[in-house]
Amino acid sequence: MRLFWIALLIFLNLTSPVWACRQALVLALDVSGSVDAKEYQQQVTGLALALSHPDIRDVILADLDNPVTIMVFEWSSQNHQYVILPWSRLDSERSLDEAIAQIRRHKKVRAGLKTALGTALAFGQSMLERQPECWRHTIDVSGDGRNNVGPLPQTVYRSGFQRTTVNALVVGKPETGGDEGPGITSDDLLKYFENEVIRGPGAFAMKADGYADYARAMQKKLARELRLPIFGQAPAAPTIKDEAPG
Repeated sequence: MRLFWIALLIFLNLTSPVWACRQALVLALDVSGSVDAKEYQQQVTGLALALSHPDIRDVILADLDNPVTIMVFEWSSQNHQYVILPWSRLDSERSLDEAIAQIRRHKKVRAGLKTALGTALAFGQSMLERQPECWRHTIDVSGDGRNNVGPLPQTVYRSGFQRTTVNALVVGKPETGGDEGPGITSDDLLKYFENEVIRGPGAFAMKADGYADYARAMQKKLARELRLPIFGQAPAAPTIKDEAPG
């Protein structure tokens, strides 16, 4: 009987799936009409700065046998989802540096002014389906307005997304105009994302105080969603100083 259990354990080890990565992370950047040229650049540069932060680099490169893989795209109207960084396996300092450099090189492409948030989330999910071997699937969506064209987030969630956690970085302003209309405060927008957009185990929304604050807020957000899983315990996010990145 003892030999039977030993043989069974060996068999299970040999037939268990070998995971190629610990997390597939999609980063979706809002470039709708409410984002001007300066804010557009602050968002792209802010993401590159956040990924360059020493604490974020440490957590990304903490387990190179089971690395993180990321892709980045910008979105606006229903017909605009443009890939800034295709799927990139961050399994070395060099691969991380190359991904950051490609994000930094991105130039304005925006086509369309509306805010098709539901369509963007559906596109992000279609990208995650290309990474079935990863332990965790995460969409990190940035936005400064509500969905105003195409399917709502809750509508697209009715099909798929079983494995996916959706987190949000809400870029707030004291008052937002344009597509949102007058009187929509950043707190209102945060509640919208908390109630209508985030999804999945441990999902959360975090607020940036305008695009000038984007890099700092993205650092804190990445620290929380990229933290290494610890069996039997919910790990705390790495501590990151609040100073602006250099």
